[in-house]
Amino acid sequence: MIIPVRCFTCGKPIASHYEEYKKRVDTGENAKDVLDSLKIVRYCCRRMLISQADLIDELMEYEA
Repeated sequence: MIIPVRCFTCGKPIASHYEEYKKRVDTGENAKDVLDSLKIVRYCCRRMLISQADLIDELMEYEA
């Protein structure tokens, strides 16, 4: 849905990295290398970005 502002586990702000992560992964770059270059090293924060599903565009079709 919408990217959380902070990691649920450790509380580190992660939302500011999502756009860069998404853009680079969509161009074919390896997700591990992108997270390393963004200095996202904790596995809980990495999980937040990797498991994010962009569903907002699909849900907007049903807006009243």
